[in-house]
This record gives sequence, structure tokens and C-alpha cells, in this order.
Amino acid sequence: MTREYYIVDVIPVDFTYNEAGKPDLLTMKQVNPVFGKVIEPDRIAGILNLEPADLDQRYPVQEVSTGLPFLLVPLKNLANIKKAKVDVAGLMDLVGGQEAKALFLFCPETYEPDNRLNARMFGHYYGVPEDPATGSANGCLAGYLMKYDYFGPGPLEVRVEQGYEIGRKSILYLSGSRQEDDYRILVGGRVQLVAKGELVD
Repeated sequence: MTREYYIVDVIPVDFTYNEAGKPDLLTMKQVNPVFGKVIEPDRIAGILNLEPADLDQRYPVQEVSTGLPFLLVPLKNLANIKKAKVDVAGLMDLVGGQEAKALFLFCPETYEPDNRLNARMFGHYYGVPEDPATGSANGCLAGYLMKYDYFGPGPLEVRVEQGYEIGRKSILYLSGSRQEDDYRILVGGRVQLVAKGELVD
């Protein structure tokens, strides 16, 4: 299997510092989103072992890219998010014919009340069955939310929880604004050291 990787542009990253003078919140500015192919709900539901009725069909299942393409899948609630299970063979068959190789599921029900969306990223094509925090996918999500007025018109300010289902809780901060087809998208988060290594001769 041949895997594809994308280099799009230089992504500006800003740091907010805490009282101790150490970097706290990192925010990256995304490039303008590109909206691609729309996938039938029945097909993606089958790949996720869900029913078509589990998808929020007010919004499309659609490829979106702010550099790295993702297939965004709007679900109705947290129960749907929890029970999603990828049919890997079906996923590989699907992504063979499209630009987006990874799935990004989201719903408006959350584990914690301060958050507005729950999300999961499945990236089996890239060798990542599930990622606990995906800045590139959340950039695509921000563009999608604004395009379809998911939270209504106007500027976007959203906290997204990700990784809860695999025991690696993460919070991402999305903000943005839109003037017709011109988007301003910022994705922020904090980092935590989970491993370190040392190069040896």
C-alpha cells in the first residue's frame, strides 16, 4: 500500500505564556479550507458499524482540507460516537477513491459541560487507528462548522474534546471567522510530555 503525505504551506504557530514564563497555549493558523466530495450517509454508516439514522443528516459527510484532507462525519450524540467501530477493509476500499484518507467524527454532546463538541479521529490508512488530539482535523472541522453555520452565523469559539474514548483526554480550542469564501481559522491546544528519548551513537 502506498501512503500519501502532504506539504501545503508554512503554518504560523503562536505561543501564550503562563505566569512562570513557559509556553502554555499553542495556536496554529490554518490555510483556507477546501471542501470536496460528499459521501452518502448509508456508505459511511456501514463502515462505522452504525445506522444511517445515527448520522446527523442535516449536514453532509464531506471531505474537507486545510492542508491534510479528512472526511468529516456529523453524528447525533455521544452514544453514536462511543459505539462507532471501524470496518478497516471497508474504510480502505472507501479511501482508495478519494483524497481524504482519515475519518473525523463529531457530535454536539460531550462528556464535560465546558466543551461543545466531542470528536474521534480514525486514521488506519496512516497506521494510526485512533488519535487522541488532531490539530489538522480540527482545523477542517472549524471550516466545516462555519460553512454550514453549525452553531449559527458569526465568529466561531468552540472547545472540542477528543481522545476520551481511548483514555487520553485532550481539549482543542477552535476559533475563526468567515467572509464569504475567506476563512480565518485558529486551532489551539496545550501539550503534555508523554515520552522522551535520547540519541545514541
